[in-house]
Amino acid sequence: MSTNILMFLCLVNGMSKISVRYSEGRAIAYNPKEAPRLFKEGFYGRPIGIGKPKTLDFEAPIQLSLYETLYLLENGKIEVFNTDNKLMTFTDILSEAKKIYEDFELVYYVYKDLRKKGYIVRPGMKFGTTFAVYEYGPGIDHAPFLVEIMKKDSKLKTTDIVGAGRLTHTVRKKLLLAVVDNNGDVNYYMFKWVKF
Repeated sequence: MSTNILMFLCLVNGMSKISVRYSEGRAIAYNPKEAPRLFKEGFYGRPIGIGKPKTLDFEAPIQLSLYETLYLLENGKIEVFNTDNKLMTFTDILSEAKKIYEDFELVYYVYKDLRKKGYIVRPGMKFGTTFAVYEYGPGIDHAPFLVEIMKKDSKLKTTDIVGAGRLTHTVRKKLLLAVVDNNGDVNYYMFKWVKF
């Protein structure tokens, strides 16, 4: 579906795009009344000033990761402005993100693929992985999967597999290795402990 059609559907359904301000690697939806809609509609972003929201009814600005920003922009949910109040395009945000994060496109391909499959995707930093993936959302269920991302031609060390396996076993989650090929297609490989 084209961006113009998505914009039209949002306007017809009474859903306006949420304004986001981009500055030096940070994307923030400042309007405390509109911004929480992003969190409510898909657990996008992190409320500023609220550790873990106990309810979905809150008023606060939302800080978005750059992969969330790109995804929401591509899907017509937000509009992004720079500090000069100029509208930024998908290409502008992608270019900024690639300056900041190594292999950003790989992360974005996996994020987008998981979202398209209907999963809620959150940062997996506290688990030492790229993403924690939920079926319903944080606070509703526990993330059944942790995702680590690799290029197709990357080498995988057995010590990395063992370390990740021990972690995922300890926190009772399954490890998915997301391998991105040169075309941006993603294949997933699952690791789990087996008793002999």
